[in-house]
Amino acid sequence: MTSTTSCGRRPDVGPVVASVIGGEPDLAARRRGDLSTPDRVLTDALAEGLVRFDATGQIEPGIAERWIVTDNGMSYIFRLRDARWADGTPVRAAEVVALLRRQITLASDNRLAPFLTAVASVVEMTPEVIEIELSRPRPDLLKLFAQPEMGLVRSARAGGAGPFRRREQRGPALVLTPAADPDRDPAEAVPTPEDEVMLHGERASRAILRFVGRDSDLVLGGTLDDWPIMQAGNPAPANIRFDPAAGLFGLAVARRDGLLASEAGRAAVAQAIDRADLSSFLPPDWAGRETVLPEQFDSATPPVPPPWAALTREQRVAAARASVASWHALKGVPTLGIALPDGPGGTLLWGRLARDLYAVGIRPRRLAWDDTTADLRLIDQIAPYDSARWYLVTACVACSDDASAAIEASRLAGTLPERAQRLATADAALAADGAFITLGRPLRWSLVSLRLRQWQPNTRAWHPLNRLRGDPS
Repeated sequence: MTSTTSCGRRPDVGPVVASVIGGEPDLAARRRGDLSTPDRVLTDALAEGLVRFDATGQIEPGIAERWIVTDNGMSYIFRLRDARWADGTPVRAAEVVALLRRQITLASDNRLAPFLTAVASVVEMTPEVIEIELSRPRPDLLKLFAQPEMGLVRSARAGGAGPFRRREQRGPALVLTPAADPDRDPAEAVPTPEDEVMLHGERASRAILRFVGRDSDLVLGGTLDDWPIMQAGNPAPANIRFDPAAGLFGLAVARRDGLLASEAGRAAVAQAIDRADLSSFLPPDWAGRETVLPEQFDSATPPVPPPWAALTREQRVAAARASVASWHALKGVPTLGIALPDGPGGTLLWGRLARDLYAVGIRPRRLAWDDTTADLRLIDQIAPYDSARWYLVTACVACSDDASAAIEASRLAGTLPERAQRLATADAALAADGAFITLGRPLRWSLVSLRLRQWQPNTRAWHPLNRLRGDPS
């Protein structure tokens, strides 16, 4: 039976009620370096950075109203807008510089820090202008600076400069109201209920029930792990929206011992998995992938396929069985511990992986996602920017010394052509090593009411709370 209870256009009155899958959002989580999806959504709402993402995942002004790039891409100069912190004091370059320096240099607080090493200095030029100088060119720097991790948070309680302010806690929801525009007459800029957002951070089942019951307008943060719960909730098809998410979804080798100590053993695991069959419990447009890079990006060559990519499914299984049989004859039945999410989506994935591995003679064990003894670990992440280096660094959990050295050489390249060549070398080295088993594209879904006309799918899978409704007229 197809549900229609959540499909109809809801009256475009009152605040947007949004649920983000996960726990209660907390700005203080950034100090622990472990921002959940609700933490990132709240940070983006209360504390924008120099720039931010719009509804389509493209760059738009944040605290900076405009910027220029000079010196062949080695210098970014930002002019700050007339913004105010939550306590009403003006945003000035000196404090912005101090906050940015902290975000860039303290890796424990920022997952993006390894990709910001080209930043040589952040300096105040005037009270309204700052300059960021680079030691190596980085064309995608703005996409990194648009991430919530680069939001400028003065304190966990006060937040930053907007675009929202924390108004009140209403039951389980946090009510956010738009930050005042200093260029408008306060008497003419009183926010209406329609300008506000009621934000819930909650588990997937509660968020989906809230939406299907027409008690919310939006569910954000859906992943593979929650996908079966959403299907069981049976929302109307018109409300189910997917992002063409760019990122990594696959198994990283976490321990190079046992069967995984050899290239042949790692290839056997990769060849055993039937990627086409994974689509049987995923959306129809989900497609498997075998390369670490989904496209060329800034590499000098197209994505490098694994050595076995040209084989048919039958040939791959036969090769995997032969490799495992050789191991078995010498050392017995190989076992592999696989760290996966503990939700129903992780269970469905485990069922497919276990079946395929048993079929070639491998005995798999399911482990918790954070189990440090795992041989293989699921990586399910969205790329923060469009560079081959992010994919290679993220995939290289326990890759070969040659692949690690090639990835590091790409970071240190002094010119873009040299960087492109070194990224191609690193991609080839990682493909030959087989230390990452790509399965496909990350699955990201949302539930969206028809009143949210500004919601747009995008490769960042990011949907700012101030870019949802559009003009209700």
